[in-house]
Amino acid sequence: MFPPETRILVIDDMPSIRDLVKNQLRAMGYKNIQEAEDGEEGLRILKERNTAGTPVQLVISDWNMPKLKGLDLLKMVRAVPEWVDLPFVLLTSESEREQVTEAVLAGVSQYIVKPFAAKIFEEKLKTVWAKHNK
Repeated sequence: MFPPETRILVIDDMPSIRDLVKNQLRAMGYKNIQEAEDGEEGLRILKERNTAGTPVQLVISDWNMPKLKGLDLLKMVRAVPEWVDLPFVLLTSESEREQVTEAVLAGVSQYIVKPFAAKIFEEKLKTVWAKHNK
């Protein structure tokens, strides 16, 4: 599982969802959590943290957001060499097979359908950790 000091970025346009995800992460022992309200802000934070030498180590992003959607952000992240292996989880209320396939082809680490139970959230993060730490 991700170590407690993992630097996590939560991106969602709905403050209530960001709070839900942050509270779930805190309940799991994580304290180093930053948030963004859309994909553009998330990308800016990713770049700033990289430049500062304290890169984000896990992204949890909503799929449907204004300005820059989560899937588009994922594609931009995967295009940057040092972010190719950055664990990236998409949260969405969409569960259609075509969208899941598109996310997988874009390099998503995991996909969580909202609403989600705490146990499912934790299990998905364990899967992401295992996938990126073989």
